[in-house]
Amino acid sequence: MRSHGAQRATMTNSLDHYLKLWNLREPERLAQTPTSDVYAVTRDGVSRNGERAVLKLLTPVGAEDEHGAVAALRYFDGHGAVRLLAHDDRAHLLEYAGDEELAEMVPRGADLAAAAVIAEVLNKLHRPRPDAPAPQLQTLRRRFRSLFRTAAQDEAAGVESIYVRGARVAERLLAQPQDECVLHGDIQHHNIRRHPARGWLAYDPKGLYGERAYDAANTLCNPANARDRVMSEARLLEVSQALADGMGVDVGRLRAFVFAHACLSASWPDKPEGSDIERWFLTVARNAERHADFAA
Repeated sequence: MRSHGAQRATMTNSLDHYLKLWNLREPERLAQTPTSDVYAVTRDGVSRNGERAVLKLLTPVGAEDEHGAVAALRYFDGHGAVRLLAHDDRAHLLEYAGDEELAEMVPRGADLAAAAVIAEVLNKLHRPRPDAPAPQLQTLRRRFRSLFRTAAQDEAAGVESIYVRGARVAERLLAQPQDECVLHGDIQHHNIRRHPARGWLAYDPKGLYGERAYDAANTLCNPANARDRVMSEARLLEVSQALADGMGVDVGRLRAFVFAHACLSASWPDKPEGSDIERWFLTVARNAERHADFAA
């Protein structure tokens, strides 16, 4: 098995390769995650000398999960999302979204204004595109696999846990979907930035297909830089209503998706049992459970 150090050394070699391949220069590392190394670069070529872009070099882990991102970005075609400029199996070249992250608004007291931005972005992403057939993407049922597994384990142990309740709600929602479309799959404040010319744009999609109300659920679990506010029941009620109004979806059904999604997020392996991050998501889940309309 290739070591982590060897993987990173290979990615350094890849950086040189893609700088030459796509006429890029002046790489500046923005982030390093288990799935990718991300660089701001300057893009050269006909009519675009000096244009900023983002180069995303995928690790083997990241490459396994990027089909949905490519398919979604190609489908959105710049409507509410960054443009995909070039790609192959190991790297993506993306439009630079801008320096201002939407998450910065929430600690400043502009939570509702940020929610209005998210609703507007989602409306653009979800707008029907008759001339662009929807790509084959992961379904929401597949997305919820971790929650269904955790719930099954608890049920087998005779435990009537929040995961069991969350899985039952997810099953009901998925059995009768409404307004299905191509979804971003990971909309939240840290994945939206203001482009100087094109306004607020989403990036880093997962690429899912399902009910559009689900795409707002993760917003109620974020942003990470305002965790105490995110865990407030009053905040959940206020922001979910703003999102529902802005998107034209039923607020009770949206809160049911928030409950199911927060349970799903807490069930993922990177949320150890008893950890602060598990408590964060389960607090949001319990808040949503008290105010969801499971019959909507």
